[in-house]
Amino acid sequence: MNKKFKNILTQFIKFGMVGIVNTVLSYLITNGSYYILHLHEQISNLISFLITVLISYLLNSRFVFRQEEGQHQPWYRALAKVYASYALTELVLMGILLFVQERLLGIPHYIATFVNLCVTVPLNFILNKFWAYRKRDNRKDNRKTSNIS
Repeated sequence: MNKKFKNILTQFIKFGMVGIVNTVLSYLITNGSYYILHLHEQISNLISFLITVLISYLLNSRFVFRQEEGQHQPWYRALAKVYASYALTELVLMGILLFVQERLLGIPHYIATFVNLCVTVPLNFILNKFWAYRKRDNRKDNRKTSNIS
C-alpha cells in the first residue's frame, strides 16, 4: 500500500474516532441542555455545536492533523476554518439534504441522517485536511522573503 494513501487512511480513521466522541458529546450536551437546563431546542443545538466543534478542533489538531515545525498557521485561523467547515456541512448541507430527503422524497429521518453521515463525514475530512489544517511551509516563505531583500 502506498505510504501517502496509508497516512491519509490512518488520518481518516482517527478523524472518525474523534467524530464518534463528538457525536456522543453532542447528544449528551443537546439533551442535557434541553431536558435538564430547560433551554430552547435551538439554543441547546447551538451550545452543542459550539462546544463539540471546539473539542473536535482540539482533538484533531493534537491527534489527527499534527503539524510539523515550520508548517503551521495561527491557531485562531485554523479554528475559524474548522467552525466554517462544520457550519457548511453540518448546518447548511445537512439541513438541505434532510429537507429534500424527508419532505420531498419521504425518507424517514433515521435513514436520512445515516445516509447524510456518508456524505458529510468524508466531506468534513477533506475540508479539514486540505483547508482548515492545510500545511504551509513557513520556511519556504522565509527563504522567498530573504532572497528578495
